[in-house]
This record gives sequence, structure tokens and C-alpha cells, in this order.
Amino acid sequence: MYYLLILAVGIERLAELVVSQRNARWSFAQGAREFGRTHYAAMVGIHTALLIGCVVEPWALHRPFIPWLGWPMLAVVALSQGLRWWCISTLGRRWNTRVIVLPDAPLVAEGPYRWLHHPNYAAVVAEGVALPLVHTAWLTAVAFTLANALVLRVRLRVENSALGYA
Repeated sequence: MYYLLILAVGIERLAELVVSQRNARWSFAQGAREFGRTHYAAMVGIHTALLIGCVVEPWALHRPFIPWLGWPMLAVVALSQGLRWWCISTLGRRWNTRVIVLPDAPLVAEGPYRWLHHPNYAAVVAEGVALPLVHTAWLTAVAFTLANALVLRVRLRVENSALGYA
């Protein structure tokens, strides 16, 4: 069942990319500008590595499903997916996996953006820890968390600058 969960998350990521590409085309047609493209490949790479690690580590290292850990982590995964899609629906056509900013567009202050500047990244951090721990893939959880922290450090600087926070 765990491998089906990973497959479902992988399919969800592909759906995000389809939405992202559609939104990018619309944004560029509206005169949007892209920022910080250089870190994007690293971000895609670590998210791909997360899914691979979630498959390989439990299989290769015979990681068991531990109910007291796995079930709560599955709940965190579900909540993080809900938060991610709340972000996507709140931003609508402005949502993207890349940093694409419409000129003179006001910042969104609705939905989860009422409380956080970057709620999608909170979802990514939570999911990056929880998804591997559903099946005790703790090495994958630690590796993703560290790699993601490095990428988010760059990403947040780029995004905040592009949005005028800095």
C-alpha cells in the first residue's frame, strides 16, 4: 500500500507540473517576469529524489511499517496535500512551481496567505518529513530535509526579492 501512496504522490506532482505550465503560459501572456531560474533544477531533483528514496529505502533496508509512527505521518501527508492544494486554488492562475511574478499585481492575502507568506513551503517541509516516515524511511526524511533547507534558503531569497518583501 505504501508504494501506491508514493505513486499517487508522484502522479499528483505531475498534475502540479501541468497546472504550473498552463499558469506560466498565461502569466507570460500577461507580461509576467521569471526570477531565479538557476535553482529550479535542484528543486526538481530533490523532490524526485524524495520519491525515489521513499521507494528504495524501505525496500532495500527492509524498513517496517510502525503503526504508531506511520499512521500519524500519513495524516500529516494528507494535511500537507490539503494545504498545498489550498495554496494552488487560492493563487489560481498566479500559482506556479517557478518564481513568475505579474507586474503590479498585489500580493495575495487570502486563504492560507492570511497567516503565512509562504504556506506552500510549510506543506513541502511537512510532507518531506512525513512521507518517508510513513514507512520509517528516516534516512530519506533527513536527506530531503537538509537538501530542501538549502534549496529553500535560495528560493525564499529569490521569491521574497521578486515579490518585494526584501
